[in-house]
Amino acid sequence: MKVNGDIITQSDLEARQSAVLRAQRINPDGITDAQLEKMVADVTPQLIVEAVDELLLLQRGRELGYKLTDEKFKQVLENLKKENKIETEEQFQAALKNENLTLAELRTRMEKGAIISEVQGNEVMGKISVSENETKAYYEAHQAEFTTPATMMLREILIAVPANKLGFNVAQDEAAKAKADALHARLKAGESFEKAVADVSEAPSKANGGLIGPISLPDIVPALRDVLAPLKAGDITDVLRTQNGYQIYKVDTLTPATVLPWEQARDEIGTRVANTKQAAEFAKYIVKLRAQAVIEWKNAELKKLYDQRVADEAAANVK
Repeated sequence: MKVNGDIITQSDLEARQSAVLRAQRINPDGITDAQLEKMVADVTPQLIVEAVDELLLLQRGRELGYKLTDEKFKQVLENLKKENKIETEEQFQAALKNENLTLAELRTRMEKGAIISEVQGNEVMGKISVSENETKAYYEAHQAEFTTPATMMLREILIAVPANKLGFNVAQDEAAKAKADALHARLKAGESFEKAVADVSEAPSKANGGLIGPISLPDIVPALRDVLAPLKAGDITDVLRTQNGYQIYKVDTLTPATVLPWEQARDEIGTRVANTKQAAEFAKYIVKLRAQAVIEWKNAELKKLYDQRVADEAAANVK
């Protein structure tokens, strides 16, 4: 295909397909030909769109006179070496060989990335601003995202009811309940919960004094959460029938829910709002570049995949 006269070759597309498979750690030898074909078919529409969009951005950058100077290339190269802990020229040459790249090819790749990044920054991202009113509106609409749920440290006592193929023995169940009820009465009268754990509990937590948690209230199953939510530190539950037998819980400590103040959340919110606005503006910008482009297709099937993917994007952006 040609985009404003510049060619995207079949080998370019195949290289993108291979890169996706490598990124997903897919070994072509470990799957069937049919599976491999499906994986490639699934990613190809997006890869065609990405190839066209990248070329459009690169062309726009060149129109604006953007380029990677020798000084900038040297700086980017030094940063790359530092990030990858490459300390010698021999290590650098080995890294290039491992990636099957020459220095010239690396520079071409870096220049392409730098130009596209500059276009995005100057033409779209740099024109986005976020007002204080926008951050406050986001904060008020997404309170749950800035709320740390209440947590509890519990102590538990379990009077186990042995299970069998038929479920459980009724007599054993009644005996366990009677034992649990008698213990509960003593606990309400002031008997030490911790001592009762050591004396009678059959839960694995016995070794830790019956302690379990901290547990976030939203993470507790609804039936138990309804029982625990109204309790204060030091309160104990009624005797509860659970899958393993009869249990009694004590709220050891309670940490109430906290909400991060807007002043502390402001910077994070600003970034979130900016990212959302930038994504929307970039989508409009790339649609404009596509509309102005002259794209010549040599393969009707690739054109069909491209058109469908672009249409899907447009439909998603309308929602």
